[in-house]
Amino acid sequence: MVILVILVNTLISLILLYVAWRMWQIKQQLAYIADRLTVYEICSHRALNQAPENIYLSQENIYQLRQKNQGLQMQIQQVRQIISLLLQGQQIWQRYFRRRQLISGKRTVAK
Repeated sequence: MVILVILVNTLISLILLYVAWRMWQIKQQLAYIADRLTVYEICSHRALNQAPENIYLSQENIYQLRQKNQGLQMQIQQVRQIISLLLQGQQIWQRYFRRRQLISGKRTVAK
């Protein structure tokens, strides 16, 4: 009977020793995970700490670029209008001289 009690106690001790060893392994893994999460939190804090200021500066830069773009668009429109006027003037000039040449009967010979 005493042998049976000793065997049961030894078996229980071995099971508890295994459980304690597994708990120690889990504790080590949890400590590693906690350390990694702390490092990630520090890195994300560093990265995101300046985000509001960077966003504000970017918005300002975009606004300034849009203002410059509007000015350039107006200049492009003016250049297009000038070119259009020049082309119309050229067409009128060519029509006028063709009529004069047809009316006068003179043709110019290309050299």
